[in-house]
Amino acid sequence: MAYATVVQLNEKLGRTPVNAQQLLDRASRDVDRALLCTVYDPEAPDVVTALREATLEQVAANLDQGDITGSGGTRRGGFSIGRLAVQASAKDDKPVKIGSLWEQAWDILQSAGLTGHGPQSR
Repeated sequence: MAYATVVQLNEKLGRTPVNAQQLLDRASRDVDRALLCTVYDPEAPDVVTALREATLEQVAANLDQGDITGSGGTRRGGFSIGRLAVQASAKDDKPVKIGSLWEQAWDILQSAGLTGHGPQSR
């Protein structure tokens, strides 16, 4: 079961992807994986909010990075023809992943005290 709804995703993104429920389900599994050994009350309002917001951030970041399926794959910049290879330039402000979660999703869980880790620095 996803931690967020399609309606909430639409509010976050300003649009509804065709595969919105699939994206939410996969992002919720990413959140679950990050919290695998964490002990928390799944009905506590602040926990419910953190799980929902982290899931929405995970979907948004996946889409921003070109992962339109939520499976962890992204589109690559560049192409090759025979021995010639052309690569897109790398961005200096490349997003950070912490485990399977994008940094914003991790920060939400960390702020709610769900990660069991103190603040991290790069």
